[in-house]
Amino acid sequence: MEEDCCSTQLIDRDGVFNASGLDNFVKTVKLAQCGLNYAVVSIMGPQSSGKSTLLNHLFRTNFREMDALKGRSQTTKGVWIAKCIGIEPTTIVMDLEGTDGRDRGEDDTAFEKQSALFALAVSDVVLINMWCHDIGREQAANKPLLKTVFQVMMRLFSPRKTTLLFVIRDKTKTPLQHLETILREDIQKIWDTVSKPQTHKDTLLSEFFRVEVTALSSYEGKEGQFKQEVRQLRQRFSNAIAPGGLAGDRRGVIPASGFSFSAQQMWKVIKENKDLDLPAHKVMVAAVRCEEISNEKFSRLTSDERWLELEAAVQSNPVSGFGKKLSSILDTYLSEYDMEAAYFDERVRTAKRQQLESKALQLVQPTYHAMLGHLRSRTLFDFKNQLEQSLKRGELFAASVHDCSHSCMLEFDKGCADVAIKQADWDTSKVREKLRRDIEAHATFVRNTKLSEMIADYEKQLTKALVEPVESLFDAAGQDTWASIRNLLRHETEVAVSGFSAALSGFELDQETYDKMVGNLVSFGRSVVEKKAREEAGKVLIHMKDRFLMVFTHDNDSMPRAWTGKEDIRAITKDARAAALKLLSVLAAIRLAEKSDKIEIVLFRSLLDGTSGVSGARDRSVISASTDPLAASTWEEVPPKDTLITPVQCKSLWGRFKAETQYIVTQAIHAKASLRRNNNWMPPPWALVAMIVLGFNEFMLLLRNPLYVLVIFIIFLLLKALWVQLDITREFQNGALTGMFSLSQFLPTVMNLLKRIADVGKMRQDPEPPRRQSSLSSQSSRSQTQRPVPMTGLVLNDLSSLSSQASSSESGIEYSSSLRHRKLGDMADRSS
Repeated sequence: MEEDCCSTQLIDRDGVFNASGLDNFVKTVKLAQCGLNYAVVSIMGPQSSGKSTLLNHLFRTNFREMDALKGRSQTTKGVWIAKCIGIEPTTIVMDLEGTDGRDRGEDDTAFEKQSALFALAVSDVVLINMWCHDIGREQAANKPLLKTVFQVMMRLFSPRKTTLLFVIRDKTKTPLQHLETILREDIQKIWDTVSKPQTHKDTLLSEFFRVEVTALSSYEGKEGQFKQEVRQLRQRFSNAIAPGGLAGDRRGVIPASGFSFSAQQMWKVIKENKDLDLPAHKVMVAAVRCEEISNEKFSRLTSDERWLELEAAVQSNPVSGFGKKLSSILDTYLSEYDMEAAYFDERVRTAKRQQLESKALQLVQPTYHAMLGHLRSRTLFDFKNQLEQSLKRGELFAASVHDCSHSCMLEFDKGCADVAIKQADWDTSKVREKLRRDIEAHATFVRNTKLSEMIADYEKQLTKALVEPVESLFDAAGQDTWASIRNLLRHETEVAVSGFSAALSGFELDQETYDKMVGNLVSFGRSVVEKKAREEAGKVLIHMKDRFLMVFTHDNDSMPRAWTGKEDIRAITKDARAAALKLLSVLAAIRLAEKSDKIEIVLFRSLLDGTSGVSGARDRSVISASTDPLAASTWEEVPPKDTLITPVQCKSLWGRFKAETQYIVTQAIHAKASLRRNNNWMPPPWALVAMIVLGFNEFMLLLRNPLYVLVIFIIFLLLKALWVQLDITREFQNGALTGMFSLSQFLPTVMNLLKRIADVGKMRQDPEPPRRQSSLSSQSSRSQTQRPVPMTGLVLNDLSSLSSQASSSESGIEYSSSLRHRKLGDMADRSS
């Protein structure tokens, strides 16, 4: 069964919207199920131009067509809607009542504009049917209609990007390209002359519409060729909403389920908009007529090409001769108003002229201010460039600012004179004052930036000149450490201040600012030293231990000390502690002021019993023996802000220092004792005499029995081998108890060997049970051949076990001994 197009009248000739018919149409064609996958096509054009015939052949609809035998008359009344047959996606087509018909008379223009605007608002593609021979004619080409529709379309609706497909009927031999060029030029002219609201002032035609042109042969004269061309045109509507299709650029599509409600609301808005009704030209009173003349002149002014070009040009760049050009444009329309309103009441005429002039000035005032803004921005930009170039040439800052600002302000005044409008007496003093403030602000910013960079450079220079030397002086802390730091600080500060003062001279600063900046630089140098002192004071315990190890482990020539056992460790320890205490006294307080204090005397008196470390010239009597001077939180004659380490903290640090260095001293004492023992292995003389006297009888016994000498010699060789193998000398270097413990681990191995030999001998003495004679001889022979084997194996195994245990014991002793040596060496290395 052939599909029905469901042709329905949507709007009757009286403008009544058929809401129920549209709802029924939507349900019948199942439009609500399409979502966004649908398109709307409409057609408009002159009456009896074959619009319905074209739609019926193009979309297989059944709109009513004109009967040529009855003459030309209005066939389609109002707006009709139908579904296109055989085109995907679902496409809805609307057939609009023709324009320029004689049936409506004077009311025709209003309805045709309303219906055309409705079609543009609803449709994705609008077919504009026109005769080929009418191209270039004002009315036949629908120019007034398009002009009104374009203007109201922008005010009522957001851009949909509707496709305007101009269908040229009954084409001639004139090439389509030539006709299309003329048609597009006419459309663009209409768009350019349309008065646009502020929101769409710069909007291009392509933002609202996509223009396409096609041509068809005569239906009556060349019906076959007409149908062939229509079939080709029909293919363009297949997948029209796909990218690249006729409606591929559409925007703001209403879902198909809301199409009916959306169409009703659009028609309601269009019907209620009175701006679309053309007013009747009747005689009016002077007030109304002058108002019309004023509005007409203002409207022409807003659409004046010279004004629009000038306005557009000012938006991006300043325009030379702006004031003269704008004054000429305004004077043109004010003069025309004076001529047309000359015969009306003078009071009304004058009042309306003032209103027109005020509205015109309000219109151009934003552009005027934009021009002043360009002028101010350009002047400020020129000032920035001139100042930058002047500073690059090495000119003084203050002189450069003065010269550049003076020349730029003169240029701005000339520009203001060029921008001035004859009809307005606008004051530019506020803009000039703002420019002056901007110039001063930029100059201040550049000055502060330059000063900040210069201050940062000199502070960096001062920091580099102070940090490393001060750190080196603290590392080698001595009697004159703070005096050297003060001299270094004074010298480097004077060098930095000298260069800084010379650099500041070009800025012409007031004396107060100059003194403040120089003082800040001096204070910065002092703060660098103080910061470094506090940093080193935080690591004072590490520095003290390092100083102690340096003195303790090195001789007076700074060579590593070789312990021979003859050193006075107590004296060396005292000197090393005195050196560490000296360093503590240096880091106890900041001494940038040349004032003496008693910190060193107090520390040596309280912590080192007033012995070495204090110069003999110092008076030790200042320390009272009845009180503890270190039981305080501040130093005498030292401000609290300059205190780095309080007396209480010094006392605590000294206790920690002694505890952490005591092990090194103890190890040195033990090493000295071990050296003494190692250097004296022979017994004392009295022991040698006693051995000779008490061992005389044993010596004579050996002389009478030489076999004993051989046994003793063999025992001596065995003991000597054990002595060398076990390294008894090295084991006893760490003390007799340690050596005896190491040797005791060898005894279990010997006992196990003797016990094994005894067990084997016992097994040989056990008797065998009686057996048969035949097996006894074989077993006896087997015993005689097999018994020596286990005995030999056991002995060898025991010897191997003994050897492995002895070597294991020996290696354990060697490891423990070497471990103790390594620990002692590591402790000395860490201390050093």
